[in-house]
Amino acid sequence: MTTGGWIIMLVSTLSVTSLFCWCIWKVLTTEGEEEKVHGFEIETPDKK
Repeated sequence: MTTGGWIIMLVSTLSVTSLFCWCIWKVLTTEGEEEKVHGFEIETPDKK
């Protein structure tokens, strides 16, 4: 592989890995998000 190919591969791999790590970090460290997570109940018309 050429030098340019290695540079592009390293930059793209590091970018995706950095974004993934940042997302995991935000999910694990953000305070008060438990109140914002809501479930939903499916209400079908025939179920009463």
